[in-house]
Amino acid sequence: MLEQLLDASLWASVTRALIPVLLAAIGGMICERAGVFQISLEGMMLAGAFAAVGMAHVSGSPWAAVVGAALAGVALSLVLAFGAVSRGGNAIVLGVAINILAVGLTSFLLPQLFGVRGSFQPEGGVRIGAVSIPGLSDLPFMGPVLFNLSLLGYLALLLVPATWYFLFRTQIGLRLRGVGERPLAAETLGVSPTAYRYAAVMVSGVLAGLAGAQLSLGNVGVFAENMSSGRGWIAVVAVLLGRAHPMGVLGACVLFGFAEAFGFRLQGQGLPVQITDALPFVVTLAALVLARKQFRRLLDLTAGSV
Repeated sequence: MLEQLLDASLWASVTRALIPVLLAAIGGMICERAGVFQISLEGMMLAGAFAAVGMAHVSGSPWAAVVGAALAGVALSLVLAFGAVSRGGNAIVLGVAINILAVGLTSFLLPQLFGVRGSFQPEGGVRIGAVSIPGLSDLPFMGPVLFNLSLLGYLALLLVPATWYFLFRTQIGLRLRGVGERPLAAETLGVSPTAYRYAAVMVSGVLAGLAGAQLSLGNVGVFAENMSSGRGWIAVVAVLLGRAHPMGVLGACVLFGFAEAFGFRLQGQGLPVQITDALPFVVTLAALVLARKQFRRLLDLTAGSV
């Protein structure tokens, strides 16, 4: 077991597994700080994965695919922002509806646009490849784990300290937190809660869309129906477990990434695939139990301020 835990290839798999979850979770964390409980990360991630593969097929460019994924996430985020922020609807109900819409819409468009069912690979096998950092990627253990990632992977890791600095060391971050904690007080100081919440929800849409692009073109290279497979929900739990703090969210994402990667490793030891596939969700359920008080606080915050 100790040899397994010290295996660099295992931790490289952990990093690949956590990147999509971390990107989505950072977006959800920003929304929570603004007072909007973002539960539609699953649908936005799935839409981003579909849009990324579609744009890669049409353009042959991975960067056009990344832009397409971000736009797909923003499109769904505007639905949430209009319903929850402008119209005062329940963010949880709207989020669940967006998740269902994304599953149905991508399953419908897959045969309509590409003439296939189940999965689709873009023409030419377009991928978001890994970029090795010269010198650092050759370091023992840490090299393949942290310095041989895709650009979206580096972005996800850099966003952790960048988001911490933004939230706790800038005036805009202070106002964003004020909007989430005391919206009426923020409004009396001339800060628009609506504008900040719209911006937060749209940023979460961009990041969830990028998470989908990493999932489809970075990790596997194809789009498969419902390929997000609960990762958006895991991102929501990561926000709860990490108490909407960047370092806490990172720690929770590492935990879930380890559960997924170790589950794949256990498949090679002869355990049934059904058991190993369920491991990340067992960890998620355990985390929900641990974070139940935080979850209740967020529900009260959503009901009272959105």
